[in-house]
Amino acid sequence: MVISKTEAVELIKETKGTFFSVEFVKRTTNEFRKMTCRLGVKKYLKGGVLAYNPSEYNLLGVFDINNGYRMINLDTLSKLKVSHKEYQVA
Repeated sequence: MVISKTEAVELIKETKGTFFSVEFVKRTTNEFRKMTCRLGVKKYLKGGVLAYNPSEYNLLGVFDINNGYRMINLDTLSKLKVSHKEYQVA
């Protein structure tokens, strides 16, 4: 099923802490990345404030189960898997 980026972001926000998978191109190195992650993880936070606002750069902060806290580049999001349903992002 093909969905828009705004629909993909809404689906991600509706996960409410359940796991989902994404595929996108990293902003800094232009590498392709697959990630299994979830929203709302606060257990490993060490305090402090980000030096920038992720939404200004079209990024979404998540907890990657393999690498800790990471950002998803929403501009290059290509695939999303939520609740055993796979979506292509146009």
